[in-house]
Amino acid sequence: MSFDAEPPFKPTDPTEMMAPICSVFRRFLKSRGLKYTPERAAILDAIIDRDEVFEVEEILLQMTGSAARVSKATIYRTIILLTEAGIITQALFDSKQSHYRLIYGREPQDQMVCMRTGKLVEFTNEEVIELRNRICKELGWNPIGHRMHIYAHSPEDSEEAPPSTPE
Repeated sequence: MSFDAEPPFKPTDPTEMMAPICSVFRRFLKSRGLKYTPERAAILDAIIDRDEVFEVEEILLQMTGSAARVSKATIYRTIILLTEAGIITQALFDSKQSHYRLIYGREPQDQMVCMRTGKLVEFTNEEVIELRNRICKELGWNPIGHRMHIYAHSPEDSEEAPPSTPE
């Protein structure tokens, strides 16, 4: 496998993404001796419909208005399974609530977070991807993805912020 190769599947339309993600999730569940239930399918559908970072409570609210009857506990358990399967990732932006994002079939998306305002800026940087690939190659690993968060003060916040020294 070449480290510079493009991923085999890079959908742009959520409906194109559906079958491969379902297949990945089904295989993962089967490897754990679990079933791909209609409730788990509905939760995965709700996540695929979102194109941004989400909270579990948002999925619960979204599903409350749908025909799928899913409990809060089932959503939380499914979120854990989807994370373990590498389909979504946890992205913590504050100490009060966990946030998640769909990562399977998507380009790596890194974030910079303002520590005072909570402003979030997403970015992609080829040098970060190259560094990830080089580190994996040196250690004999195959890169699948990555997550990087930079915590800083935004330019809008700098007038109030005392000067700080980099670590």
